[in-house]
Amino acid sequence: MINRNRASLVQFIIHRVGNKFNSTKNTYSKQCVHFDEDSYDLMLPFLLKSFTTTSESFRFAHHADVNLNEINVYCHEIFNDISKFQEYSENIVKHLYEQSNSANIKTGEVLIAYFEELLYEDRPVSGIGIFKIESKLPYFQIFNNDANDLDVLVQKGISTKKIDKGCLILNTKDEEGSIVFSIDNNNYDAQYWFKHFLNIRYAEDKNRHTQMYIDLCKEFSEEIILEESGKKEQAEFLAQTVSYLTDNEDFNFNDFVQEIIIDEEVQEKFKQYKTTFEQEREILVRNTFEVSTLVLNKERKKIKSEIKLDTNISIKIDINDPETASDNIELGYDEEKKMKFYKIYFNEEK
Repeated sequence: MINRNRASLVQFIIHRVGNKFNSTKNTYSKQCVHFDEDSYDLMLPFLLKSFTTTSESFRFAHHADVNLNEINVYCHEIFNDISKFQEYSENIVKHLYEQSNSANIKTGEVLIAYFEELLYEDRPVSGIGIFKIESKLPYFQIFNNDANDLDVLVQKGISTKKIDKGCLILNTKDEEGSIVFSIDNNNYDAQYWFKHFLNIRYAEDKNRHTQMYIDLCKEFSEEIILEESGKKEQAEFLAQTVSYLTDNEDFNFNDFVQEIIIDEEVQEKFKQYKTTFEQEREILVRNTFEVSTLVLNKERKKIKSEIKLDTNISIKIDINDPETASDNIELGYDEEKKMKFYKIYFNEEK
């Protein structure tokens, strides 16, 4: 996650990338864009806003040597000498063009930007952004026609709501390499942007480990707990997961299983599910790691702790207080009505 409050857009150029598969060609601009104040004030947050909320970062990869990764090399050259920005921006587009090996790969504009004063972990850094625009939205343009009457025509333009594909490479490193953020909102080919063009992998940091463990628990709750025990137990399990991660700076798998999952049979199912989860995704979910509060706070907002019933009644469980649900909600069955019911205890209405 970066902070863009002090960021400035120093260089910006637009090219158009074709598709090698159907022989459409690239188009290159020879000069950078010179903004007026209004377009600058709109463009800067448009390019960066996606990276102010994402917590997971990536690192460059290569089958032989990461120093041979094309985007890593081109960005390194620009960081060393900004006068090479226009030259290497063309190289970036040529490399993107080489990845279009099917008719599904969309042509579009490629925006390449050089930023300064990005804040990453409270440190100012420069960065290079690469953005691909694949879809345009229609809009009405009002104009004066030859008779000096107001008329309307339909044009297509870039939406300022979100970027189709984008990455931000920071001019800073850790022990795993250069820091890279990336997004893909038009994920029609999972390999095209992340693997073939950028050739990046997830960083092995606390953000990644925390995210993977929350994903594991969410899927286990959906596929096992919900199916076998019901919505109440699923909501309680997710709430207890969040509570454990909140209360512990360092996660320990064995402690979590013993503390959160009381039933020994469910404990074994969870351990087996973790193994399957890792094998299917070809990842390793660590048994110990430092908890990322950044990821936890983001995921806390996404986790649904609501029991929705087919009688159009919902029961919302406070995810920050899972014990309350365990102590004050009981599930039963009414033989006369032939329906399930929840019994809820409380002192007074709020």
